[in-house]
Amino acid sequence: MVFSCPVIPSARMLTLIVLMLILLFACANSSPKVRAREDLVALEAKIGQMLMVGFRGMAVNESHFIVRDIGRHNLGGVILFDYDVIKRQAVRNIESPEQVEALVASLKAASASPLLVAVDQEGGRVARLKERHGFPPTVSHGELGRIENPETTALRSGRMASTLADLGINFNLAPVVDLCANPENPVIAGLDRCFSADPERVTRHALAFIGAHHRQGVLTTLKHFPGHGSSRADSHLGFTDVTDTWTRSELEPYARIIQAGEADAVMTAHVFNARLDKEYPATLSRNIIVGILRKELGFDGVVISDDMQMGAIADLYGLQTAIRKAIEAGVDILVFGNNLQYDQEIVPKAVAIIRDLVRTGAISEMRIDESYQRILRLKSRL
Repeated sequence: MVFSCPVIPSARMLTLIVLMLILLFACANSSPKVRAREDLVALEAKIGQMLMVGFRGMAVNESHFIVRDIGRHNLGGVILFDYDVIKRQAVRNIESPEQVEALVASLKAASASPLLVAVDQEGGRVARLKERHGFPPTVSHGELGRIENPETTALRSGRMASTLADLGINFNLAPVVDLCANPENPVIAGLDRCFSADPERVTRHALAFIGAHHRQGVLTTLKHFPGHGSSRADSHLGFTDVTDTWTRSELEPYARIIQAGEADAVMTAHVFNARLDKEYPATLSRNIIVGILRKELGFDGVVISDDMQMGAIADLYGLQTAIRKAIEAGVDILVFGNNLQYDQEIVPKAVAIIRDLVRTGAISEMRIDESYQRILRLKSRL
């Protein structure tokens, strides 16, 4: 008769068995409160990615609110300015190339995920990186449109994009694809920010501008959807109605650039157009963002708002209403420039508002995840 000896597990095997039993016990006994807390953390991390915020400071450290919010709230993006509108001083985030490069590096180092570092570097009068601070000269969209040579646009835009890339700035809030429909427009044609009144010419130059940025690894944004070029007023200052001046030709550059697959992101305008939405301006309009931009034009990329603190929004809507309507409308990234109002608590405030909207069922968690996935796809292109 043969007797077999029992197999004695090794120390390593015993350790593995113990760990497996602990994990099984933990999973079996995980309380609903623990799981709810984990879900809340995951939700708030997604919400943080939906925010882009401005701040004061040529340098930042761990005590700065923007660094705190990058770490604590998973803030997805920041925006740099050269001029402090509230203080009326040219002292904000930009002093010299070396200083900006160090600032951007500090911001990125604080983030566990890729951070969008944005700037309005259109060229000409709207250029945050100016010659007086040691940056190369730029030319406006209007000047490039008058030259009417896409190769020149590509060359000048390439130099601009190279400057951004060298600094670590990865998101240019340009080009402007508004038509120069109203020569008296105070904020578009009046500042030489549009290439042309001709949609085809605008498209040609915008594609050259975008291509030059992509070759340097810099993302771009088409703005201001569905068109700000025909307005008579400035939406920074208050209610801006384009009902009687806007035409569907203002959609053509968006349609062509989207069809070409070159649209990284689209920025909404805070303009009101009763023919497109009888109640809300574009940034808060589902008819315009989902109905026209997503369904009609076929854009499934990131939609980014213009500054939510501009008068056309802030003067007419409370913060909670503005955030809720923008997300319902289809906006993925909400911009708070902190340059028309300054609120160091805007990130925790916005996160709490969106979290509560999800908790109460006013906005679904699936809607938040849609924006989060679009933002991840955009960042994967960096």
